Amino acid sequence: MLNTSSLSSILDVIQNKQLSISNRLGTYEKSNSLHPIFIQSDALYALKQIPDDCFDVCMTSPPYWSHREYSGLGIGLEDTYDEYIDNLIKILLEVKRVLKPTGSLWLNIGDTYINKHLIGIPWRVALRLADECGFILRNSVIWNKVKGAPDNSKDKLRCVHEHLFHFVKSKNYYYNVDAIRNSSRSAKVENGKVISATGVSGIKYRRQIELSTALTEIEKHNAFTSLENILNDVKEGRLSDFRMIIRGQQRITHSGGEKVSGRARELKERGFYFLKYHPKGAKPGDVWDILPEDTQKREGHYAAYPEDLCKVPILASCPENGIVLDPFCGTGSTMKVAKALGRKSLGIDICQDYIEMAEKRCGL
Repeated sequence: MLNTSSLSSILDVIQNKQLSISNRLGTYEKSNSLHPIFIQSDALYALKQIPDDCFDVCMTSPPYWSHREYSGLGIGLEDTYDEYIDNLIKILLEVKRVLKPTGSLWLNIGDTYINKHLIGIPWRVALRLADECGFILRNSVIWNKVKGAPDNSKDKLRCVHEHLFHFVKSKNYYYNVDAIRNSSRSAKVENGKVISATGVSGIKYRRQIELSTALTEIEKHNAFTSLENILNDVKEGRLSDFRMIIRGQQRITHSGGEKVSGRARELKERGFYFLKYHPKGAKPGDVWDILPEDTQKREGHYAAYPEDLCKVPILASCPENGIVLDPFCGTGSTMKVAKALGRKSLGIDICQDYIEMAEKRCGL
């Protein structure tokens, strides 16, 4: 364990902006400090100074093309969206290089119109990252802004969403699903009997099996046995709840095609299957209802994304001793959340004013 004086010395080295990025990062990785490093630089130039395989996760939102000038500098000011995408791909290839083999990239990116035509920039970027750059696309998250910005146009719908893509560098990536589960209602055990939080008890399922004309006697026997095992799992705390789907009784929760659905195949072969609820709660879905940052009275950066958008990516994709990267850190939302969650982080931005705001937000 570092004493106070040695930790203070290391912090001095970390924050010494005269040292190379590589040296600062190397010292930082060995320290106990959670204070972020901030680099005022063009993202591509800064990333090229960083060694391979340093970061566990990159959570970022690059400046959107043709929306507004970011201090007159950097990406987003290109004459065409093709140039913008090409420049962004170069940066994200460097991000891939500096990610560990187990690393993830979470990319929030917006779209724009030209002559009434929606360009589709998010998916143009995503497909190039997958098809040309070797990234594996694991999820396409819809960030529902709930309210959205005013829109006075009379010939299209109001846009209240943005994309957040989750890419990984390899198939063997780090992912802690238990860290992001939502609490769920649990079944109750009353007088030794399990009462499902979904409103269906074990007694009702037994009656449905007993009276079924769609199950054979062997299938009924197997269904009774499996139901008792599931009820015991709930009593012992291995499941929080369950639903039982019985042939001819409940509406199926999937495609009926056996070639495309394992549950349909199981229903045909066994006559039943179970939907099991994890005791630690359910995984988040891929639509996130999060208010934009400006509704939370954040000033100084018109396009800052909300802190809540960073929490699931960091908790799921960065181990507790890991380090987070944001090459377009703006006013430091990613870094602030990383620090609050006990992770180290490094932020890069071309605008010195944003770096100063970010440092202030993170207590530097």
